[in-house]
Amino acid sequence: MRIAMVAAFCAAVAGCVTSPVDYEARLSQQDPKWASPECQQARMAAADYARREKDHPGWGFGVLLGPYSMGMVAAVKEHERQQRRLLARQVHLQCSSQPLPKELDFDPAIYAPKKARYP
Repeated sequence: MRIAMVAAFCAAVAGCVTSPVDYEARLSQQDPKWASPECQQARMAAADYARREKDHPGWGFGVLLGPYSMGMVAAVKEHERQQRRLLARQVHLQCSSQPLPKELDFDPAIYAPKKARYP
């Protein structure tokens, strides 16, 4: 039971990354990059992601499967957090001339799938 509580806490904390759509709203529309086709594509991708994120079952899914599914819910939430960070970073790079803020200044390769090592 203690593990389930820790997993639930970690999943709750992991969901605290700003949505790419909310991040996009904070950017200046006066920036020369804002009207570029690349920026429009990045904004559409962020909007599509926000729409898909609203459609998934969320926490209710974990409640239906019981306490043993908390790890699965935590993994899903962590993946969503990573996707939000990557999309927010992409929106910033495509739509703003300003340098990356500290929370988005990371190497995107850290979220790339790891190569499996077999014995």
